[in-house]
Amino acid sequence: MAIANLTDVYHDQLQDLYSACKQSMEVTTELGRAANNGDLKRAFNDAVQGIVDGMEKVAQLCNDHGIDPNGEHCKGMEGLVEEARAHGLGEDITDEDARDAMIITQYQRMTHYAIAGYGCLRAFANRLNLDDDGAVLSDCLDACYNGDRRMTEIATGGVNQSAAA
Repeated sequence: MAIANLTDVYHDQLQDLYSACKQSMEVTTELGRAANNGDLKRAFNDAVQGIVDGMEKVAQLCNDHGIDPNGEHCKGMEGLVEEARAHGLGEDITDEDARDAMIITQYQRMTHYAIAGYGCLRAFANRLNLDDDGAVLSDCLDACYNGDRRMTEIATGGVNQSAAA
């Protein structure tokens, strides 16, 4: 697709974010299974549901604009997923708490990518006077921020301390 205006950028980035979410969902499930801490496992279960919810909302926005949500492949998330698998799952980490700390690190990197995507899309929607889209994207952005904060609380509330011991 040729990019000629902000609407085209918006459509392209909706598709890119859908791809990013789709790619991150599988590895987020894997990271959750590899986690040891009970709170962390629960947070990952909720994170997977949050990703599914976000994907559904982005897919609906794509459909509302007459574009295929599967029209892009996000190379940025592809790299982050590869890193999450290499470091969070494939790395030889002998301490379960240290693995949990690494798992949180890898997940938060992917989450920050999603936060950037949702934030930009919301700004585009607002500029394009797509108020309903902007509200949906604000909800998605808030959910990402909340998930990120929850992971930080789990890390600083015990996982990092246990990993340092």
